[in-house]
Amino acid sequence: MAQHPIIELFERAGQAHVFAFFDRLSPVEQTQLLADAAEVDLAEVSQLYRSLVAKSEGAAGVNLAGLAPAPYEKRPEHGGDAEAWAQAKSAGELALRGGRVAAFTVAGGQGTRLGYDGPKGTFPVTPLKRKPLFHVFAEKIRAAGLRYERPLHWFIMTSHANHAATEVFFADNACFGLDPARVHFFRQGRMPAVSLDGKIILETTGSLALSPDGHGGSLRALDRSGALDLMQREGIDTLSYFQVDNPLVRCIDPALIGWHLLRDSEMTSKMVPKAYAEEKVGHFCSQGGKTVVVEYSDLPMAMQRETAANGELRYIAGSIAIHVLDREFVRRMAAGGDGATLPFHRADKKIPTVDADGTSVKPEKANGVKFEMFVFDALPFAKNAVVIETLRADDFSPVKNGEGLDSPQTCRDDQLRQFSRWLTANGANVATDASGRPNIAVEVSPLFGYDEDSFADAWEKLSPKPDVVDGLYLS
Repeated sequence: MAQHPIIELFERAGQAHVFAFFDRLSPVEQTQLLADAAEVDLAEVSQLYRSLVAKSEGAAGVNLAGLAPAPYEKRPEHGGDAEAWAQAKSAGELALRGGRVAAFTVAGGQGTRLGYDGPKGTFPVTPLKRKPLFHVFAEKIRAAGLRYERPLHWFIMTSHANHAATEVFFADNACFGLDPARVHFFRQGRMPAVSLDGKIILETTGSLALSPDGHGGSLRALDRSGALDLMQREGIDTLSYFQVDNPLVRCIDPALIGWHLLRDSEMTSKMVPKAYAEEKVGHFCSQGGKTVVVEYSDLPMAMQRETAANGELRYIAGSIAIHVLDREFVRRMAAGGDGATLPFHRADKKIPTVDADGTSVKPEKANGVKFEMFVFDALPFAKNAVVIETLRADDFSPVKNGEGLDSPQTCRDDQLRQFSRWLTANGANVATDASGRPNIAVEVSPLFGYDEDSFADAWEKLSPKPDVVDGLYLS
C-alpha cells in the first residue's frame, strides 16, 4: 500500500520521527496526527530552526542602536492640538457612517491564570450584572452601530483550544443582540515546537506539540480565513484591533480611526504614559525612521529610567495592544515577501513529550523552542505609522491575574471609577474615595453609553433623572 503523501513529505524533510508510533495508533488517532502534520509548513520550520535556533544560544538580543522615544499625538488636556483631535473625531465618525470600519478581537486565550475554566472572553467582569467580556464588547459594537446608523461586522480570532466553546457561547446568548451574519469566528494558526536540534516535538505518540503562533499570527489568520476578502466585498477597509482581556477598551473609537485615516496611515496605535519606569509594557520607539515597539524585558532598565528635562520619563509611551489596521496592509503582511514579513520570536520552554518507547516525559528544564509572532512588529513596515495618546482610565484595565495587579478586582474598581466620572461630569452627585472609586456599586450598559459622548447624550434624555444609589443599572 502506498505511503501517505504527508508522511513522505516529513521523511524528505528529516522529520520522519513524527510518525514513529503511527502503526500503534487507532484509525481516529492516525487521522488526527495527519491533520496536525498537515498544518505544518516544513520549509518555514526549517528556516526558523536555522535562523533562530541553530545560530543562537538563546533568545536573540534586540538591536538598540539609534533607538529614541517615538513621537506621539498628545491628548488636548496634555497640550495636544484640540482642533486636530476634533477633526480626527469627525473623520472617524464619517468612516463609521460609511460602513468602512470593523471590529477585530484577538480571543484565543483561556481563563487559566484567573482560575477559570473556559475561554477568557466568557469570564464575567462587570460590577453588578457580571457580564462576560464578550457581552461587554458586543454591546459596545452594537451601540456604535446604532449611534452611527451602520451596523458593524465583528471578527473574532479564537484558538483551537476554545473555538468550539466560543461559538457555542455566542449561540447560547443569541450573539448578544448582534446580527449573527456580522459576527465571524476563525481559528488562530499554530506552530510546532522543535527540539534544540531542529526536530519537531511529539507531545504524545499521536499528537504534535503545537501552540498558537502569537497575536501577530492574527494577520495571517485574517487572510487565510477569508476575512479580508469578506471585508473587501463589504466595503470595509479599516480594522479596529483589540485583545479580549480589556473590558475598558473603546473598541470603536472615532478619534483613533480618524487619526489613522487623516494621516493616510497603515497602522495606528494607542499609547498610555507609563505609570512608573518599571511598568511591564512595551515601549513605542523610533529607530531608523521607523516606529517600533521594544518590550520591557528588552529595554535596559537604565533606559527605562531615563528622564527628560521636564522630569518625565523619556521612554514614556506604553503599548496597550490597541491598534487600527488598514485592510490591504494586513493582506500585504500576511502574504510576506519584499521584506514585509512579521518576524518570529523564539521562546525556550519545557515541553511535554515522549521518549523513544513512547512513554510520556515531563522535562525539568527547557527542552525545546516555541515560535510566535507579535502584532506590533508590523509597525516598522507600515506607511505613516501613527501613535496617539489615550487616558488609561478610559481605555485600559485588563483582566490578566487572579488577584493583585490587573485582576478582576482592579478591573471592577476601574469600571466603577469610569461610571462615576461620567455621572459626575453630567451633574449627578456621586460620593467617591480619594481614588475616584464610588462608595456604591453602579453599572452602565454600553447600550446606554459606551463612552463620554454617548453617555452624555443618553443621560440628557432621561427625565426625571434616576437617583444614583447602590445597585443603579443604566441600560
